[in-house]
Amino acid sequence: MTAGLGRRAADWSRRLNYVMERLCALIMAVLVLDVWLGVAARYVLPWQLTFTEELARYLMIWVALLAVSCGIAGREHIGVAVLFDRLPPPLQRPLLLLDLIAFCFFAYLFYFGLGFAGSGASRFSMIFGMSKLLPFSAVPAAAALACIQIALVAARDHFAPVPAVAREV
Repeated sequence: MTAGLGRRAADWSRRLNYVMERLCALIMAVLVLDVWLGVAARYVLPWQLTFTEELARYLMIWVALLAVSCGIAGREHIGVAVLFDRLPPPLQRPLLLLDLIAFCFFAYLFYFGLGFAGSGASRFSMIFGMSKLLPFSAVPAAAALACIQIALVAARDHFAPVPAVAREV
């Protein structure tokens, strides 16, 4: 039964990661196009496009924060990987306590990120004139996704016969 829970958690983690990787790739493609448009408008074309720099900033924030959950799905954080890879598989399981610490950190970030995003509702961007609620919402959204992914990866690794960090994910 517990192995089944580990497999279901691994499946959900894989599915969530699949969606997030594609979303990050899409945002990154839009970011690259926006930056190229900004460069072309500034140096090649006679256009006065002022929105490209601000849009690039917001897209970069979103893609960087959303990519955190992708790194968690594969346990690709350098500090965690170095620690886990140096230990034999039986000693890796107790170190899953680090997942609890990371979960608490991202839960804290989510909780206070909601207030941060709420404060953006009354602030407006200079170029777009839009509320900063959407750009600021990247913090709690990414923290919530990180919490979900940490829970799924921890369940996957805890209920697996050998922790997933010791084998190919």
